Amino acid sequence: MSKLLRYFIILSILLPITAKAQFETFKDSVVQLYGVVMTADSLKGVPAASIVIKGQNRGTISNAAGVFSIVVLKGDQVEFSSVGYKPITVTIPTDLKGNQHSIIQLMVTDTVYLPATIIKPRPTRQQFERDFVNNPVPDDDIAIAQKNNSVATRRALMATLPSDGREASSQYLRQYSNKLSYAGQIAPQNIFNPFAWNEFIKAWKRGDYKKKS
Repeated sequence: MSKLLRYFIILSILLPITAKAQFETFKDSVVQLYGVVMTADSLKGVPAASIVIKGQNRGTISNAAGVFSIVVLKGDQVEFSSVGYKPITVTIPTDLKGNQHSIIQLMVTDTVYLPATIIKPRPTRQQFERDFVNNPVPDDDIAIAQKNNSVATRRALMATLPSDGREASSQYLRQYSNKLSYAGQIAPQNIFNPFAWNEFIKAWKRGDYKKKS
């Protein structure tokens, strides 16, 4: 028996054993983390709380009652956060027995102090109108406002700004509706559409395609 053949036989025996040992080690380190996120003062469930594993692009959110469930590894750092509460980081114990771990995570309200605002009402409507009209506005602010509201600026913003959620969803629904309308057939081309040619000629006569100075 050649030396190369002996090496091959030894590797074919050791590799499955090593792979099985690694799999058992990984299996033992996997933990099903579940529990509930609650407020520390009133013990009410915190809905839509973010539960994220630090250093990884994985996470979940709590349901309407604050209940959550996520798969983690022993030694992972799990961060709990929600708007209006202080974020809290919890470390999964490395010596945890078993593959399940439950937790009740209490969230402490994050107090934010805003500067005091004093609102003083005007004595009468006439005095408010008088002060509003006579309020001095710098000339440079007026020029900036006029420039920002010009037709060219609005057109440039419309062409470059991304669509919001309502516009994007509306466009997607229109495209999907057109796709369903012409399913199983060839969609018509506007080059053969007389109504499209009519609109094009009208726009050409109006000068819509002339270069704006």
